[in-house]
Amino acid sequence: MTDVPMLSDDNHQEWKDVVLLHLGLLERDFAIHNKEPAPITNDSSEADKKFHAQWTRSNRLCVYFIKTRIPRSIRGSIDHCDKVETLFKAIDDQFATSNKALASTLIMKFVGLRLSTIKGTHKHIMQVRDIAAQLKKLEIILPDTFVVHFALNTLPQHYSPFKISYNTHKDKWSINDLITMCAQEEERLIEEVGESAMLATTKPKEKSGKTKGFTAAAKGKLTSKADIKKVQKCFFCKKKGHMKKDCTKFKKWMSDKEHAKSEAADGN
Repeated sequence: MTDVPMLSDDNHQEWKDVVLLHLGLLERDFAIHNKEPAPITNDSSEADKKFHAQWTRSNRLCVYFIKTRIPRSIRGSIDHCDKVETLFKAIDDQFATSNKALASTLIMKFVGLRLSTIKGTHKHIMQVRDIAAQLKKLEIILPDTFVVHFALNTLPQHYSPFKISYNTHKDKWSINDLITMCAQEEERLIEEVGESAMLATTKPKEKSGKTKGFTAAAKGKLTSKADIKKVQKCFFCKKKGHMKKDCTKFKKWMSDKEHAKSEAADGN
């Protein structure tokens, strides 16, 4: 009992499968697999009476079992059902709208499935197959051939030669064949990508002279005016940060020199 989930808004089909499994394991599903017998009369044979008793007991236990796994909040019109067949039908009808919504969600998820990397083909194709199986339970049947073609088209560009090989192959693959073949192709691609990565890392470097020259030129272009000022040096006072023409000491020296010349001229 504890292994059977309670019925909820989003687990109807899963719940029904588990209920049927447990009733079968308990050998209480006789009324599910056999039609209701005619009422017992004085003319009924012993075999008919035995069949009727077995069916009645199985039906009663099935109804009790199922109702214990349905919360009162969603029972609705289910409570008055006293036959297992009508009980299952009432539950299915109550969740018909939910099934339509679930089918739409699964279809959108199915259409949007894509594998973006080389790795993970097994898990990806299993997911495609799982959604197709869920849709089948909702009476939306996708042929196996379509599922195989669809799964192939969801693989990345690295698998393009693999897809072409399948399209030109005469034999059709099952979804299990596809999983096996994709696993082999995945291993080959991983080895191929690994070798490419090794070649890329062992590519010869450019000559050091060219690299240094480029670096120096690039640094020269990226040097700002402020940085240029920092490396300027005055040839008069020998201090950094300004040039000789902007040096205050040089200007004073020039001024004194001109003054001395003018005095010498006046003396003559």
